[in-house]
Amino acid sequence: MISQSKSLLDKAGIALTSLCAVHCILLPVLLPVIPLLGASFLANESFERAALLLTMVLGFIALFSGFHRYHRKLYPFYSLFLGGFIYWHKDSFGHHLEPAVLTVGAAFVVLAHVLNMRLCQRCTDCKTDSEPVQG
Repeated sequence: MISQSKSLLDKAGIALTSLCAVHCILLPVLLPVIPLLGASFLANESFERAALLLTMVLGFIALFSGFHRYHRKLYPFYSLFLGGFIYWHKDSFGHHLEPAVLTVGAAFVVLAHVLNMRLCQRCTDCKTDSEPVQG
């Protein structure tokens, strides 16, 4: 049960990161249509920063849970924070490179979740914790 909820956090992190990347990549194409839909908040820089922060918090919780309870490996954190850093500074590389930078940043965040899930699946403690206690 615990490993299922942990895996669910990782899967939610992957989904949220992917949605965030798609939003940022498609935003220039959809920009003219957004006011007609009444969704101008989607083009707001504050919305993008808040979504990234939410993604990073969710990622940290999922990774810390796996680290603390099971595998004790730090490299998923490195991937998460590198992806978040790249994502946060997407404007530093110029608008013409923004889609590529966003893709790289999102890939590092997704990689962090995938690494965390794989480490937990290989962990022998994860399997013993999910077995019912006899008594």
